[in-house]
Amino acid sequence: MSDTLESIDPALAQLQAYAKISRGTSAAIHKMRQQAIFSDGAVPARLKALAAMLWAVSARCEPCLKYYAREAKRLGATEQELGDFLAVAATMGGCVGEMWAVKAYAGWHDGEEAASCCST
Repeated sequence: MSDTLESIDPALAQLQAYAKISRGTSAAIHKMRQQAIFSDGAVPARLKALAAMLWAVSARCEPCLKYYAREAKRLGATEQELGDFLAVAATMGGCVGEMWAVKAYAGWHDGEEAASCCST
């Protein structure tokens, strides 16, 4: 899996430059994200990252859904937990929700080598 933000969306290569001109907004959002999503509380961080991914599916933000799917995986979420959250996305969103759930599933697997019957 590629760990660069640019692999999620090329525009994210500008994040540091944007942070310098945004009058602290990026730093504040980063701090909120760390506290609200990426730290354990009553709900483990891995599940909060999956919830954030679910929100991104609903908002149809492809870079966000890829990011939160990757982070959930990094935090120890299982593929079965991912499947449960994506089932909610598909159920609540119907056909469109299912398409975005598939995009999130692809983001989870982004960068993994596909299995092949011919690989050695």
